[in-house]
Amino acid sequence: MDMKNVSNLKFLIALTLCATIVSCKRSSNSGNVDSATGWKINDKNGGFQYNTSFKEQETPPGTAFVEGGTFTMGKVQDDPMHDWNNTPNQQHVQSFYMDEHEVTNLNYLFYLDYIKNVYPPDDPNYALIYNGALPDTLVWRNRLGYNEMMTENYLRHPGYANYPVVGVSWIQAVEYASWRSDRVAEMSLQEAGYIKRDAQYTDLSAESTFSTDTYINAPTQTYGGNSEVLEGGKRRQQTDAEGNPINVYANRESGLIPVKYRLPTEAEWEYAALGMSELRSYNVYRGRKKYPWDGQYTRSGKRVNRGDQLANFKQGKGDYGGIAGWSDDGADITAEVKSYQPNDYGLYDMAGNVAEWVADVYRPIVDDEFNDFNYYRGNVYTKNALNEDGTVKIVTTDEIVYDTLSNGKIIARNLPGEIAKVPVDEKETYLRTQFDKSDNRNFRDGDKRSSRYYRESFDESDERTNSTGKMYNSPKHRVEVDSAEGKLVRQYDKSNNRTSLINDEVRVYKGGSWRDRAYWLDPAQRRYFPQDMATDYIGFRCAVSRVGSKSENGGKKRN
Repeated sequence: MDMKNVSNLKFLIALTLCATIVSCKRSSNSGNVDSATGWKINDKNGGFQYNTSFKEQETPPGTAFVEGGTFTMGKVQDDPMHDWNNTPNQQHVQSFYMDEHEVTNLNYLFYLDYIKNVYPPDDPNYALIYNGALPDTLVWRNRLGYNEMMTENYLRHPGYANYPVVGVSWIQAVEYASWRSDRVAEMSLQEAGYIKRDAQYTDLSAESTFSTDTYINAPTQTYGGNSEVLEGGKRRQQTDAEGNPINVYANRESGLIPVKYRLPTEAEWEYAALGMSELRSYNVYRGRKKYPWDGQYTRSGKRVNRGDQLANFKQGKGDYGGIAGWSDDGADITAEVKSYQPNDYGLYDMAGNVAEWVADVYRPIVDDEFNDFNYYRGNVYTKNALNEDGTVKIVTTDEIVYDTLSNGKIIARNLPGEIAKVPVDEKETYLRTQFDKSDNRNFRDGDKRSSRYYRESFDESDERTNSTGKMYNSPKHRVEVDSAEGKLVRQYDKSNNRTSLINDEVRVYKGGSWRDRAYWLDPAQRRYFPQDMATDYIGFRCAVSRVGSKSENGGKKRN
């Protein structure tokens, strides 16, 4: 090698070392430097603020982690009807969190107490809010059965505190999940120092409550604009060089606002109920697992508890628990939550005890040809309502909107302190390919794309037109409030041309209950019920989506 090449080699080595040193120097603080521009993030003098030290989502209170994946949805083993209700299809769900057990009477009573204090039922402005949240305790009554003890005691007596709440409609379950989201977010912001400690007790009134959406979009109007609460956190003590407060309000970028609670989708619920273990056995993957536990039977085969029932269900005609003291499942109606062993995800009572509401609108088939990722039927897209000056519109007491349900019950659609919502319009849908309207509940199943006889405009009062105008022509019961007398006017649809009970207001419920035979314990089984009605055998649990990595602790490392 001549001297010229040696000189060039030394130069390249020196250049490489220099680049390495510079690279190391830059990457030593890369968390607070934008890799695309080199500009600082979280500069003390201002600029873009972002939580660069965020590790991963904390497990929400009361939930267990369910790692997402692929599974065969449907495929009931015992299918004597041979219908298309459970046609097997392969789906993929993202990771999420789900309540370890059903929402209990105690959980729901805490919610009712909050509603009662914030919206006093003796105040005419709020009486309908509290009444609309109350479970229907009359679901226990039977024409030929004595169940008054449950009617009077099941919801409120301490003996049933940790039993699953029933008599709750799908609509009420959704409202509970929304309320729970706000309370968990409120606590998170208090602990992080953005809100004064115990803020919920400072001014517990209708228009001075905490709403997550309001805090994100119009933080100064949270708690009714109560500066004592909003400025009482330790974050207010941080100021810039000119004495101005820095990062007074938390935002999405802070990572401190929790993901909202909601009802699980049907695909999520079924996936979670199957209890897919880490082994991911062939039978589970191909949809041949019959129950949330291993095996093909409802009794335990383990030596220590051999013969014990693994769930609370109806074992036969007139047999809701077995012979007393022998072969008993420990319950005649519902059982206390966590009475039976959990599945591999740590979820209790995913079979038996009570069936559970899920988010989906019911249709006989799951349209996996259109979508096989996070499948869900029921999307109704909305946006924040705006004032004339472009600010978000906050609901006041005078602007509460009430809905009269088909059974005559009146519920509040929105609450004071929340942001008013309106359907999305052309501004959001123009030239989009993935959605073109606000209400997508009957997409590809009752609209132009799914029926050759569809008529875009028809008279619902015309029975002949209606029978061919929609794929599902269910009864059209109408309940209205007479504006003059303030009385309910009920109009029952007595048409003989109705062919279905399916419409956009019926929701799926999953899992067997204390009233059901073992056939319904299969996670793939699916039934439906009107969203505004309740029973003594349907409860619910909440779910929370996971953000970030698919698995906990940063995901799986692969070589």
